[in-house]
Amino acid sequence: MLYREALNYLYAQLPMFQRVGPAAYKKDLGNTLALCAYLGNPHTKFKSVHIAGTNGKGSVSHMLAAACQTAGLKTGLYVSPHYKDFRERIKIDGQYISRKKVVDFVEKHRAKIEEIQPSFFELCVAMAFDHFAQEQVDIAIVEVGLGGRLDSTNIITPLLSVITNISYDHQNMLGDTLPLIAGEKAGIIKPGIPVVIGETHPESAPVFLKKAAETGSEIVFADQQFELTESSPPNWKTAHFSVLKQGQLYLEKLDVDAAGPFLQSNVTTALQAWEWLALPVRAGYMEGKGDQGLGNARLRQGFGGQAKLEIFQSGLKSLKSRTRFIGRWQLIGQKPTVLCDSAHNEAGLRTTLDAIKSAPFSRLHFVIGFVNDKSVDPVLALFPPTARYYFAKANIPRGLDATALREKAASLDLPGRAYSSVKSALQAAKRAATPEDLIIVTGSIFVVAEVLPAPE
Repeated sequence: MLYREALNYLYAQLPMFQRVGPAAYKKDLGNTLALCAYLGNPHTKFKSVHIAGTNGKGSVSHMLAAACQTAGLKTGLYVSPHYKDFRERIKIDGQYISRKKVVDFVEKHRAKIEEIQPSFFELCVAMAFDHFAQEQVDIAIVEVGLGGRLDSTNIITPLLSVITNISYDHQNMLGDTLPLIAGEKAGIIKPGIPVVIGETHPESAPVFLKKAAETGSEIVFADQQFELTESSPPNWKTAHFSVLKQGQLYLEKLDVDAAGPFLQSNVTTALQAWEWLALPVRAGYMEGKGDQGLGNARLRQGFGGQAKLEIFQSGLKSLKSRTRFIGRWQLIGQKPTVLCDSAHNEAGLRTTLDAIKSAPFSRLHFVIGFVNDKSVDPVLALFPPTARYYFAKANIPRGLDATALREKAASLDLPGRAYSSVKSALQAAKRAATPEDLIIVTGSIFVVAEVLPAPE
């Protein structure tokens, strides 16, 4: 079996949320538990960090992976969805799972896969956990796919749970109020396992506090501990912060190999998570109790205080090269500036659009598309009427028809044209733009994926 044949089998045989939406969502963990039991329960054979949240969980996952790699840990990273290559979902030290490993997994376990009939995501999780266990990673950073409580990843017992933030998204599956959505995310909080919450929100904070009290989990809100300030003017590619901890200077300079308006909050969350994640390394392994910490001999010397901070600084400074982080606030062209950002819900797009207001450009162009299982009226209402619009449907069944999107936008005084593909929409925007203009490609991860350069 060739790699392409293996992927075609997976896509054809298994429901895939990325393509078909809620129909692929399984509201229990039975299939994942059955698959992993068959595989020898690989999720019990490595240490992990579990990361949920409405926005930012992918960014925080990559940041923590970069820090762990810098610390000398063999680091697994599971994220979803993928942009260009299925293997983006499963990485160790920034390297994709090999095509051969994917093929071998499908061939070896095909009979059991057809017996259990898992969803695409359930199978991806099992494949990732099996790969991490076989490769004996020191730690795996595991991003929740959807929600938390019933997400397939929620069979792990991590060293630390992280919930980045809560806002409206996937209401048809997670609930139509912030407390209900927070309750689903809070489902990753395990008995006795500490939890970091990225942002304090009056509607979600009580939910997290109540859940942590029930599970006996120590809880901290990152934005109540750290304050980040831009230490130099922002640009399209990198960011530079000074960091206060409880009002006192903590890091004079923190360089991040990424940019975007979401970055400040995500770095705050990642820094707090790293603070707590580093503790078991010191208290556990350095006292000869490796099973209580990360258990890596390379950290035996000097992992504390300044060394801990230097590791985090170095990790974020080399974020993209270490983890192959893509798709978020990614510059793909100049003169005109072409920026891709995979914001796709009201909170994410509001942040992106607010940041664009202060960006230098002559005229603004949007290449946008959405999925068809979400209400787009609230997000379209955020877009500026003075921009030019190029509407497109991502090449997936879930993509919202470009003509239907154009009509919805026109009713909100956002005129534009519909195009047959995302690439043709971007080409039209480039033809219409001057070198001083700004083109934003956004609205859906799947829209962004179609114009990103192929990964190296």
